[in-house]
Amino acid sequence: QVRLTESGGGSVQVGGSLTLSCGIFGRGTGGYVMGWFRQAPGKERSFVAAVTTSGSNTMYADSVKGRFTISVDNTKNTVNLQMSSLKPEDTAVYYCGVTTGRLTIATMAPKTYSFWGQGTAVTVSS
Repeated sequence: QVRLTESGGGSVQVGGSLTLSCGIFGRGTGGYVMGWFRQAPGKERSFVAAVTTSGSNTMYADSVKGRFTISVDNTKNTVNLQMSSLKPEDTAVYYCGVTTGRLTIATMAPKTYSFWGQGTAVTVSS
């Protein structure tokens, strides 16, 4: 059973930075895709970024390209999301998820993911 635990959320002012981490426990061998999603109040969960566990391939939502960076630290079994130039519209609960396979268009769909963390809240205020 895979277990995911997010951390690093908090409150930050517009233009600020935060780094979220997702600890992965119980992951087997083989290739996985780790994704970050977010869900704002009253909205559906939406794709933010994804990375293969090798770290060699990444995918980003257009809204965060150039501002967010996803990375894998296999020595610590974590997936990190570095967020900079934060905007009020980045306010949401951020979730990490894991799925098997490769990065495809399906990677952007929450239903593709088998396991999720409990989420960590990010608030960006002006």
